[in-house]
Amino acid sequence: MSVDYRARLRRVYAAIHDDPAGEHSLDAMADVAALSRFHFHRVFAAMTGETLAEAVRRVRLHRAAEALVRSEAPLAALARAHGYADAAGFSRAFRAAYGLSPGEFRRQGRALPETLRRITREGGSMYPVTLETTAPQRLIGLPFTGPYLKIGAAFDRLAAEIGALGLWPRTRGMVGVYLDDPSAVPAEALRSFAGVLVAEDLPLPEGMQEHRLAGGRHARMAFRGPYAGMGLAYEWLYGSWLAASGEAPRSAPCWELYLNTPQSAAPEDLATDIYLPLEDSHD
Repeated sequence: MSVDYRARLRRVYAAIHDDPAGEHSLDAMADVAALSRFHFHRVFAAMTGETLAEAVRRVRLHRAAEALVRSEAPLAALARAHGYADAAGFSRAFRAAYGLSPGEFRRQGRALPETLRRITREGGSMYPVTLETTAPQRLIGLPFTGPYLKIGAAFDRLAAEIGALGLWPRTRGMVGVYLDDPSAVPAEALRSFAGVLVAEDLPLPEGMQEHRLAGGRHARMAFRGPYAGMGLAYEWLYGSWLAASGEAPRSAPCWELYLNTPQSAAPEDLATDIYLPLEDSHD
């Protein structure tokens, strides 16, 4: 009888994302994966590219970074809510990952709206934007419904499945497609797609879905930094940049190409190209 490692790893990542503050010990997660403790950690690391401790820490700190700029909660409360016994331990882990203390990160995040307003007044550019024409592309992956900043849960499940199937050499990058307008659709109902770029001849794995990226003209914004800042980047792209560009957005969803991942880069070094589909030029 063959072992379905995809389903087992999917359960582990689901447990971490459903309760980031949980203990998630090796014994507990081995039980979730229905693997012996002796073999579980080696299998998990080999198939996902990160240890269990790294996965738990990454998810906890990503959620904490979002909470820091979106809430007024004291650091001690945020620490407990994200699996840390006290503010000191949380601060050490956060600084190691983000290069800033939680307080400094919160202050910088709160200052970004004023930065956006200043750049708008001065006519500057917050992020580099270029106009490009792309070819149609094929994605395979998993749909996700919920706040866009939580799509990482779907990407973790997808990465585990791609690893278990040995398909990484046949992929050409990870892409997130965002199908709804977050200003018009409730956060819990937002639809998105976590995918990898693949060739046309790759068979669709069981349990995954296919998504097509339409080719054509796009504005490509080179976003750099923690994912928690993307919301403001989109506001600038759809507001100041679009108004000054003379371009019109096409009736197609934005998508993001991830040039690296939180597993391989520090948050301040994360590189994401955001593609906004544009109407054809009439010059």
